[in-house]
Amino acid sequence: MSSSPLAAPLDVELRPDKPAILHVDSPGDVASWAAQNRESLHARVAEHGALLVRGLGLRDAGQIGAVFAGLTDTLMTEREAFAPRQVYGPGLYASTPWPANQPMCMHHELSYALDVPALMLFACPTAPGEGGATALADAEEVLTALPAGLRERFEREGWLLTRSYNDEIGASLEESFGTADRAEIERYCRDHAIDFTWRPDGSLRTEQRRSAVVRHPVTGRSCWFNQIAFLNEWTLAPEVREYLVDEYGPDGLPFNTRYGDGTPIGEDVVQLLNTTYEQHTRREPWQSGDLMLVDNIRTAHSREPFTGERQVLVGMAEPRRLADRRPNDEAGRR
Repeated sequence: MSSSPLAAPLDVELRPDKPAILHVDSPGDVASWAAQNRESLHARVAEHGALLVRGLGLRDAGQIGAVFAGLTDTLMTEREAFAPRQVYGPGLYASTPWPANQPMCMHHELSYALDVPALMLFACPTAPGEGGATALADAEEVLTALPAGLRERFEREGWLLTRSYNDEIGASLEESFGTADRAEIERYCRDHAIDFTWRPDGSLRTEQRRSAVVRHPVTGRSCWFNQIAFLNEWTLAPEVREYLVDEYGPDGLPFNTRYGDGTPIGEDVVQLLNTTYEQHTRREPWQSGDLMLVDNIRTAHSREPFTGERQVLVGMAEPRRLADRRPNDEAGRR
């Protein structure tokens, strides 16, 4: 295949139940191909919200890292991770560890941070035996489909993420903040609008209130942008939730989400959010060698249960500090 820019939108396969797919013949030097076609690939992502590129034959972390570097100049170092990831290189990570038999429901990566990745990069050197798709959902469509009263409440109040750090479950302080130094952690929290409390046993509890709906920085359209359902206690498998509540208490869960005023979110609301996502989901099973680019603000993503070995590497890129990341202070004040 020529290394010249992509020819026309007709190259992209469009189906209502799948992401946009671009089929290519292996270009040989895939890193050079990615760099030379960066603008055209980004244009497809801007048009469709995500783009799956099939035929590149991506095989290993070194090659994938070079491709990611060709697609963006701004790979991010992850901060505020809720689970530890294996690091393969600067800005190159394994996908978040999660039980293979449990779904990882729809979310926008790092939607609780002030600096969010506008672009997500995924590469699959090893596809699973069955399942395991990184499914997608349009955040504009999801927002429109939610009941008006619920949508208006979240628009007004935002959402609250609570986290309790311990040495047993989830990311450690160093894995999440990049340091175990208490003063540095406190400085990070102050700089990123995170309320924090050190408990008598030395553990840390944090709260951060964020907007549930934001305007896309390019299109200006409103998007449902958060991790309300994904990080809520009711999304956990029942036996996992029961164990965590028994072990740490209802206020000591490793992570949980609430309405912006601090009110608990009911199981019925979480189920409604996940059902709405499912009604607007597009999916395409991974094939080994695939590449996918996702507009992280416009498009939510998930990970479906799978069998067999699955390896997907991830890059977070093009950090943006959105103007409306924090809801109105009066509306959310408790």
